[in-house]
Amino acid sequence: MPEIAVTEPAIAVENLKKIYKAGTAVAGISFALRAGSITALLGGNGAGKTTTIAMIMGLVAPTEGRVSVLGTDMAQNRHSVLHRMNFESPYVDMPMRLTVRQNLRVFGNLYGIPDVRGRIGELANDLDLNEFLDRPTGKLSAGQKTRVSLAKALLNRPEVLLLDEPTASLDPDTADWIRTRLEDYRAAHGATILLASHNMGEVERLCERVIMMKRGVIEDDDTPQNLLAKYGRKNLEEVFLDIARGRGVASEAAQ
Repeated sequence: MPEIAVTEPAIAVENLKKIYKAGTAVAGISFALRAGSITALLGGNGAGKTTTIAMIMGLVAPTEGRVSVLGTDMAQNRHSVLHRMNFESPYVDMPMRLTVRQNLRVFGNLYGIPDVRGRIGELANDLDLNEFLDRPTGKLSAGQKTRVSLAKALLNRPEVLLLDEPTASLDPDTADWIRTRLEDYRAAHGATILLASHNMGEVERLCERVIMMKRGVIEDDDTPQNLLAKYGRKNLEEVFLDIARGRGVASEAAQ
């Protein structure tokens, strides 16, 4: 009988914990993400989403547990895989006095991109940055800054992309534009995307899997369609509220 090839998960989280003096941020979670998938990591403020993403990036050391990205143990050898990953969040500012081009060049050099100038040109065309490439980053609108932040995240053509509220505070048109670019990038490069968001419409559109966190633990983990059926709801916002408020699945709520 021929052997069946087993594809290693792009991200594997095993019994991950982070305990601070003020309390437990993440209380022993485990999940694995299939290569090429888009997964949502959801939860209210303080659920542990951002801490989890920081541990996956290797920016925060776990108290216990293990994170593997693209087959690499992040605690043991994170520097060997960081050039294959990237991160985007509107809450992380780039140096405001540098122009967009200067900022992208700095990050491109940090990632060791051979033709930084050429790559910036490609992204400027793809993400419509040309009109403000030489403008100080601090002079940009919120939507323009988000496009630049996305360009920074795609500079190294990452195989794993971690996104923390990528369309927060954007108008519907700009937010839709960003989502379309993310869909296009995943389709073109087979990237694995982990998305933390409070926009349930965004999650329903982009994600094939939803991991719901509350108080540092995973409360549920399923496809958007299965979650809607399980909780007897019409949209993910209602499911989110059920979990946040401890109402349980539809069968439990009916008892």
